[in-house]
Amino acid sequence: MSKNIDINSDEFQAELEKTWKFVDKVNNQFGFVQNPDEEVNEGVAMGLARNRLIYGKRYCPCFIVQGETPEERKKADNRVCPCKPALEKEIPEDGVCHCGIFCTPEYADKKKLENSAEETSHLHSRGLTKEEAELLVNKEQLDGDEIEALLEARELGMVDFKLIDVREPMEWQMGHIKGADELLPTTKFYDWLPEMLKRKDENIILYCHTGSRSYQVQQILKREGQNVGNFAYGIISYSGEIVRD
Repeated sequence: MSKNIDINSDEFQAELEKTWKFVDKVNNQFGFVQNPDEEVNEGVAMGLARNRLIYGKRYCPCFIVQGETPEERKKADNRVCPCKPALEKEIPEDGVCHCGIFCTPEYADKKKLENSAEETSHLHSRGLTKEEAELLVNKEQLDGDEIEALLEARELGMVDFKLIDVREPMEWQMGHIKGADELLPTTKFYDWLPEMLKRKDENIILYCHTGSRSYQVQQILKREGQNVGNFAYGIISYSGEIVRD
């Protein structure tokens, strides 16, 4: 699936407006509220609108849509918002869905307090030694502090790797990690996969919105023998510098 979406087009803006009405309807139906982080809400809403235009359904934007044809996608276990895992497990247990847009009021209140605390006091990880950087770049699941430390180590010439964003162009424009080297959207996964499989000599770290799409890509590449790390919690958990186009 390689349909390009222009976020400034009338078509996309109309679908985005419908998506926000859909989000409000879900919130009213189940008693949810929006995430206190507006960037999370905006990113997920735009992803839902994008998938609606590409696939005809509001597939969860935090997961790769499986299947190249409508028939294959119908047979696959793709999440359609609001998905059953969110309604039956994630929100009842965690207070928030995987993508982060639907929250319980209690979760939202707690998150507001956490955000306030992080703004007033944030601890940065210390610099890495060359040996630590070389070990860390081979770690399978990394957190935000580790990504930030590795980017600093790469600037100092201690380690070499490629940081690849597997979200979509509109998400990249809204904000991407400073130091990210490439954008390889998962909606074009089958287009770029053959070339990626030739890059087995590179150290690669993937990231997306919450870590789900990048994890799925990681597992596929690892089965092909590539050295691939994953930013486990995605850009929404990153405290380092974000670039906005």
